[in-house]
Amino acid sequence: MSIISSTGSNTDKKITISTTTTLSQRLTAAFCASILGASLVYFAGFSHIEAVHNAAHDTRHSSAFPCH
Repeated sequence: MSIISSTGSNTDKKITISTTTTLSQRLTAAFCASILGASLVYFAGFSHIEAVHNAAHDTRHSSAFPCH
Protein backbone atom coordinates (compact mmCIF):
# COMPACT_ATOMS: atom_id res chain seq x y z
CA MET A 1 0.00 0.00 0.00
CA SER A 2 1.29 3.43 -0.84
CA ILE A 3 -0.10 6.69 0.49
CA ILE A 4 0.71 10.03 -1.11
CA SER A 5 -0.13 13.17 0.82
CA SER A 6 0.20 16.71 -0.42
CA THR A 7 -0.71 20.07 1.06
CA GLY A 8 -1.05 22.97 -1.36
CA SER A 9 0.71 26.22 -0.54
CA ASN A 10 -2.08 28.44 -1.89
CA THR A 11 -4.98 26.58 -0.33
CA ASP A 12 -5.74 24.72 2.85
CA LYS A 13 -6.82 21.59 0.97
CA LYS A 14 -5.05 18.34 1.69
CA ILE A 15 -4.95 15.69 -1.04
CA THR A 16 -4.45 12.06 -0.06
CA ILE A 17 -4.19 9.23 -2.60
CA SER A 18 -4.06 5.64 -1.42
CA THR A 19 -3.45 2.66 -3.71
CA THR A 20 -3.01 -1.01 -3.07
CA THR A 21 -1.53 -3.62 -5.38
CA THR A 22 -1.84 -7.34 -5.03
CA LEU A 23 1.01 -9.79 -5.35
CA SER A 24 -0.34 -11.05 -8.66
CA GLN A 25 -0.41 -7.51 -10.08
CA ARG A 26 3.19 -6.93 -9.03
CA LEU A 27 4.30 -10.26 -10.48
CA THR A 28 2.48 -9.53 -13.74
CA ALA A 29 4.16 -6.12 -14.00
CA ALA A 30 7.58 -7.64 -13.25
CA PHE A 31 7.04 -10.37 -15.84
CA CYS A 32 5.96 -7.88 -18.52
CA ALA A 33 8.92 -5.62 -17.75
CA SER A 34 11.30 -8.58 -18.00
CA ILE A 35 9.86 -9.64 -21.37
CA LEU A 36 10.09 -6.08 -22.68
CA GLY A 37 13.70 -5.72 -21.47
CA ALA A 38 14.75 -9.06 -22.93
CA SER A 39 13.11 -8.15 -26.25
CA LEU A 40 14.94 -4.83 -26.41
CA VAL A 41 18.28 -6.46 -25.61
CA TYR A 42 17.67 -9.19 -28.19
CA PHE A 43 16.64 -6.63 -30.83
CA ALA A 44 19.65 -4.39 -30.21
CA GLY A 45 22.14 -7.24 -29.93
CA PHE A 46 21.16 -9.03 -33.10
CA SER A 47 20.03 -6.06 -35.17
CA HIS A 48 21.33 -5.83 -38.72
CA ILE A 49 20.84 -2.08 -38.53
CA GLU A 50 24.35 -0.85 -37.83
CA ALA A 51 23.28 2.27 -35.90
CA VAL A 52 21.11 0.30 -33.45
CA HIS A 53 23.79 -2.30 -32.79
CA ASN A 54 26.54 0.30 -32.32
CA ALA A 55 24.40 2.41 -29.97
CA ALA A 56 23.74 -0.61 -27.75
CA HIS A 57 27.40 -1.63 -27.93
CA ASP A 58 28.66 1.82 -26.93
CA THR A 59 26.12 2.04 -24.11
CA ARG A 60 27.29 -1.27 -22.67
CA HIS A 61 30.90 -0.13 -22.72
CA SER A 62 30.12 3.30 -21.22
CA SER A 63 28.44 1.63 -18.24
CA ALA A 64 31.47 -0.70 -17.75
CA PHE A 65 29.54 -3.79 -18.86
CA PRO A 66 31.77 -6.12 -20.84
CA CYS A 67 30.21 -7.60 -23.95
CA HIS A 68 33.11 -9.41 -25.56
